[in-house]
Amino acid sequence: MTIQATSPSAPRVERPARSSFLNDPDKRGYIIQAVLLVLVVAFIWWLGHNTAQNLQRLHIASGFGFLNERAGFNIGQSLIPYSGDRSYGYALLVGIINTIEVAILGIVIATIVGVLVGVGRLSSNWLIRQLATVYVELFRNIPPLLVIFFWYFGVLAVLPNPRDAINLGLGFSLSNRGLFTPKPIFEHGALYVGIAILVGIVAAWALSRWATARQMRTGQQFPSFWAGLAVIVVLGAASFAATGAPLHFDIPVKTRFNLNGGSQLGPELVSLLLALAIYTASFIAEIVRAGILSVSHGQTEAAYSLGLKVGPTMRKIILPQALRVVIPPLTSEYLNLMKNTSLAVAIGFADLVAVGGSILNQTGQSVEVVLIWMLVYLGLSLIMAVLMNWYNRKMALVER
Repeated sequence: MTIQATSPSAPRVERPARSSFLNDPDKRGYIIQAVLLVLVVAFIWWLGHNTAQNLQRLHIASGFGFLNERAGFNIGQSLIPYSGDRSYGYALLVGIINTIEVAILGIVIATIVGVLVGVGRLSSNWLIRQLATVYVELFRNIPPLLVIFFWYFGVLAVLPNPRDAINLGLGFSLSNRGLFTPKPIFEHGALYVGIAILVGIVAAWALSRWATARQMRTGQQFPSFWAGLAVIVVLGAASFAATGAPLHFDIPVKTRFNLNGGSQLGPELVSLLLALAIYTASFIAEIVRAGILSVSHGQTEAAYSLGLKVGPTMRKIILPQALRVVIPPLTSEYLNLMKNTSLAVAIGFADLVAVGGSILNQTGQSVEVVLIWMLVYLGLSLIMAVLMNWYNRKMALVER
């Protein structure tokens, strides 16, 4: 064995000094986050403790026991049965359902109008393009509260009385008391008709997927939309006849002073719904326009080279690709529409805020009512955000 001596002139390698705990960025980050968490929790505890002490000092009752007490006030528009003998909690439930009703219907109407106007902004027709531009620039630059006032005081309030209501056809009538619609009355067997229509919708979707795959393979077009619609109509009509027509409508009938029968959508609901839908549609139109412009023009040229017309090209090629750009800002607009339903208190529609305001005035439970408002709107917004994010991820996977 040979032992080699180390040369005294060789450079001495020093070990790096052990890093301090505070000099480690990862550990320092954990410490800072822990300190911030403790401070936030301490602030929330101090705020709650201070509020409870002040309420006790002012002899104001606290807690949510008031939700079981009798409400004692009526609500004009409600999707579920309600009377003044119900509890405050049940009244809040009515307000929440009314809020959800306006939000869902407003989102559907705003999406349809916004897509049409957004496509119209890019139309080759000069008149359609200018009308769409005027619509967007007009409504997106007016506060939504003024749009609500316009429909409530400027349009619905000047309509004739119910006995002279404007007949819109198919059993629909419009007056200063709102929109009167036919009321569906379901009988035994209606469930089977609904199942048949649902099966028809699934079949139409499968037919559309098959037609798209066939066109990509052979280049031949197939009228999948009309064929799918025919499948839905045939299945629905066949089941309707087989079950003995289990559905009829109660049509509003004019009397000497009013309209009897059917369903009534009050002027508050109609004006709020139209105002929020039209206002939000102006923003959705710009989002849709930006999404369409983000798609390469080569996609349009390729579709035309395959023999596709303008409508199928927009519906099957351009809009699906534009969704990856449209969905994130569209989610924000949906959330804004839901939160803007709180403006209903200005015209007396019984949404969550209006019902909660009545409860607050009667009970004085301001902290609890405001907390309920915040939690409900936060919960609804988070649910909508989760659904839209799920759809966005699904579309991303489809594109891959």
